[in-house]
Amino acid sequence: MNNIKEFLNKKVDEFNQPFFIADDPISVPHSYTKKQDIEIAGFFAAMFAWGNRTTIIQKSRELLSLMDNSPHDFITNAPEESLKKMLHFKHRTFTPTDLLYFIDFLKHHYKNHDSLESAFTEGMNPADPDIENALRYFHSYFFSLDDAPARTRKHIATPEKKSTCKRLNMFLRWMVRRDNTGVDFGIWRNISPSQLICPIDLHVARVAKRFNLLQRKQIDWQAALELTAYLRILDKNDPAKYDFALFSLGIMEKY
Repeated sequence: MNNIKEFLNKKVDEFNQPFFIADDPISVPHSYTKKQDIEIAGFFAAMFAWGNRTTIIQKSRELLSLMDNSPHDFITNAPEESLKKMLHFKHRTFTPTDLLYFIDFLKHHYKNHDSLESAFTEGMNPADPDIENALRYFHSYFFSLDDAPARTRKHIATPEKKSTCKRLNMFLRWMVRRDNTGVDFGIWRNISPSQLICPIDLHVARVAKRFNLLQRKQIDWQAALELTAYLRILDKNDPAKYDFALFSLGIMEKY
């Protein structure tokens, strides 16, 4: 146990550094300083985060450019006419129909709330062991508007469907984790880093199984919980920091 903890901590220290930002989707929200802009840019970058990282960053920046690089102001104040330029945006299976609903939801939320954080925290208790209830609530709340397209549901995961919720867990890591390295933002204070679930995909799962951190065969919500439970043994206050280690071992060092 001590050996694996020492090894993973070393990898966290190695990759949880400013150089990590440039080639990662987290670089997209790092272009902003206003809290709401960071939230919106981060949310889209995380939701687009499947496939090639260069393409994810490129498409995220393309979208934000359509929002005049002021996403909060655009979403809350732009006239209907200005949405026409969104009709040609597409990223893989994410179509203009999905984008217009995302914008509609964000406009609805920011009309009543100062931060996107409440879209998660209103569904959880501070004493919850993890963010499962927050994720369940967010999914329900996100699709609560009258005109929510059925097709858009595939873009927002929920533990209810046994999804790993990898992209949402990554987004929450960005917003919640706080340390002195400057990679994650730590701008949300009503969710504790100890409640975060480590993002898991095939690469992370492969590494986790190699180091006997994960036994479950299916890569689903239960696998995310199992992996995070192990990581909490290593650091109960900040289990999601090991995302840096597992990701780098899986993607960059091809473990």
